[in-house]
Amino acid sequence: MPTDTSPGPGALPARAPLAPVPGMPVLDVVIPVFNEEKDLGPCVRRLHEHLTRTFPYPFRITIADNASTDRTPEVAADLATTVDGVRSTRLEEKGRGRALRTVWSRSEAPVLAYMDVDLSTDLNALLPLVAPLISGHSDLAIGTRLARSSRVVRGAKREFVSRAYNLLLRSSLAARFSDAQCGFKAIRREVAERLLPLVEDSGWFFDTELLVLAERAGLRIHEVPVDWVDDPDSTVHIVRTATEDLKGVWRVGRALALGALPLDRLARPFGDDPRDRTALPGVPRGLARQLLGFCAVGLLSTLLYLLLYSAFRSAAGPQAANAAALLLSAVANTAANRRLTFGVRGRDRAVRHQAQGLVVFGIGLALTSGSLAALEAAVPAQSAHSTELAVLITANLAATVLRFLLFRAWVFPERRATPEKDDIR
Repeated sequence: MPTDTSPGPGALPARAPLAPVPGMPVLDVVIPVFNEEKDLGPCVRRLHEHLTRTFPYPFRITIADNASTDRTPEVAADLATTVDGVRSTRLEEKGRGRALRTVWSRSEAPVLAYMDVDLSTDLNALLPLVAPLISGHSDLAIGTRLARSSRVVRGAKREFVSRAYNLLLRSSLAARFSDAQCGFKAIRREVAERLLPLVEDSGWFFDTELLVLAERAGLRIHEVPVDWVDDPDSTVHIVRTATEDLKGVWRVGRALALGALPLDRLARPFGDDPRDRTALPGVPRGLARQLLGFCAVGLLSTLLYLLLYSAFRSAAGPQAANAAALLLSAVANTAANRRLTFGVRGRDRAVRHQAQGLVVFGIGLALTSGSLAALEAAVPAQSAHSTELAVLITANLAATVLRFLLFRAWVFPERRATPEKDDIR
C-alpha cells in the first residue's frame, strides 16, 4: 500500500539554508511609496549603493507605487530604467499592505523584505535582518526600536504611541515580538506564500496581523535592534492609523478566539536542521519530538507540584498536600502535553483526555503516596521536610516514564490514516 509522506495543504517544509540560483535575486526589497517624488530617487540610489557594497548575493529593489498623484510614477520608471536591479510596479489603490501583498506574491526571490522610503532605519541593520532567513535559522525578521541597545531619535508623542500600541498587542493578543510598527521587515518566500492568504488587512495593520499569525503558528521571528531617526515629514496620520489598528486587533483576536484560522497547518516539522534527523538513530522523529516536549512539560509540572505541595503542607499535612498538589499539576500537565507534546488542538475529546489523564494521575498518586507511607513506616518520627521532598521527587521521576508511555499509547495515540479502498490489494 503506497504511503504519502508529502506535507499536507499549506504545510511548510523544514528550514534549510537557501541555495542561490545563478541569475536570480536572493533578496527583493520592496519600497511602498505614495507621493514621494522628492525623496524617492535619492533614497533608492542610497539603498542600491549600500546593497552593492555590503550584500554578498544578487538583489532587487522593487518600488511599489500606491496610486500616487504626483510625479512619483515617472521617477520610479526612470529609476527602473537607469539603475541596475531596480524595478517598479503601479497599484491603482492605496495601502501599504496591498502593495506588499502584490509584490511579494509575484516575486521569485527566496527572501522578501520591505522598508520605508525615508530610510529612517540605519541600513547597516539590513544584512543582520535577512541573514537568519538566508541561513535557515528563522522564518521572519523584524527591526525593533524598543530593544535596549537600539538608538532611536523621535518625538515624545510617537514614542508614547509606539510603546502603547505594543503594550496593547501584548495584553490583548499575547504577542511576544517587541515592535510591530517598525517599517523594516523580511520574510522567507515559502512562509509568505502560506501566510498572505490568511492576512485580511491591506493597510498599516498588515504588518501586525502577519506577525501575530506567524507567532501563533509557531514560526520563528528574529528581532534586530536598529538605529532609527524619525522623519519629521512623515505623512502617516496617527489618529486614523490607530483607529484602524484597534479594529484590526479586535478582528484578529476574535478570529483566534474562535479558532477560525488554520494556523496548525503552518507548523514546521520537527528537524529543521537535517542533522536533527540522525541525532537519535533508530528512534522515530515523532517519538524524539514527543520526548523533548514531554520532558519540558514534565519539568515545569514538577516545579508547579513542588510549589503547591510546599504551600499546602503546613495547613493540610503531607498526604493531603501531596494529593491536592498532584491533582492540580496533573490537570495542567495533561493540558500542556495535549497541545505541546502530542499536537492535539481544538476541543474535540478534551474532556476524555482529561479523564484519562486523571487515571494516569491516580497511578502517580499511588506511587507517591506509597512512597510517603513507606517513609513514615521506616522513620516513625516526623521526617524532615527536605527528606520528604527528596522521596517525592524520586517517586515522581519513577512515575514519569510510565506516564509518558501511557500518554503516548493510550491517552494520545497516533492516528493512522485509513487506507483508501483503491489502495487495498
